[in-house]
Amino acid sequence: MATLTKQPSSVFARVISTSSPVEPQLTNSTPITSLRPRHRVLRLPLITTLRSFSAAAAVVSRRRNLASVPAAASMLSENPVVSDIIAAGISGGIALSLLRFWGETAKRGIFDQKLTRKLVHVSVGLVFMLCWPLFSSGHQGAILAALIPGVNIIKMLLIGLGIWKDEATVKSMSRFGDHRELLKGPLYYASAITLVCAIYWRSSPTGIATICNLCAGDGLADIVGRRFGTQKLPYNRDKSLAGSIAMATAGFVASIGYMHYFALFGYVKESWEMALGFLVASLAAALVESHPKSTDLDDNLTVPLASILVGSFVF
Repeated sequence: MATLTKQPSSVFARVISTSSPVEPQLTNSTPITSLRPRHRVLRLPLITTLRSFSAAAAVVSRRRNLASVPAAASMLSENPVVSDIIAAGISGGIALSLLRFWGETAKRGIFDQKLTRKLVHVSVGLVFMLCWPLFSSGHQGAILAALIPGVNIIKMLLIGLGIWKDEATVKSMSRFGDHRELLKGPLYYASAITLVCAIYWRSSPTGIATICNLCAGDGLADIVGRRFGTQKLPYNRDKSLAGSIAMATAGFVASIGYMHYFALFGYVKESWEMALGFLVASLAAALVESHPKSTDLDDNLTVPLASILVGSFVF
């Protein structure tokens, strides 16, 4: 009767059994080369499964981490409508506080009126963009966010038409202290930010470039140009080489900064192609701003239009 060999019952026992060397049967005719120990090719289904499971778990963990970043930006409420209303209140409060701060600064004469006006120009739009991650990603969030600069459009109209008296705002936003000036540059400024916010929102490189060129670029161009602009441009004696370089540089650096900022929340994907697009848009905006026709129309109108036009081609 044949003798049955008992097989190892566990996986680890089979591993030990199959991994041990097999002793050859020795006879008088056994060749010398067959005396070397032989090993079977070992396959470990349990270890392979564990490795596959570990890799899959790592992928899922990375996806969860990426997905949790945008979600962490909307911690105000689980209801998106309520969350957006709260975000609008917070953003509006920050914008109003900033405007009041610059208004009081102008009223007290802490800075020169022209410098104060440009500091408002630089800070308001950029600070407002910092609040965008508080809103939801849908069209609803964009519209509610756009209401904040939209309210400022109404304010510019009321003050500019003389219906509402606000000396601090007039001093902080006008060149010569005339309330009718608010119907031009400040009105175009608020309108541009409102439209970019509502139409392009935070996932669009064109929107980022437009606001950064308008706020950081155009604002710094005037500040630097007045201080260091001894060398004038040959085609426009009212503009300086230093101011144009400052505008292109500031707009580009601000665009790169906000690209990185919004990439942290997953709204855009950082790339060298996008950075190159920002450079082209900033250079084009600086070139348009330096043209005499831009001064005649208004920089707050021509710079956003140039940035949107170029951005539609490069992004």
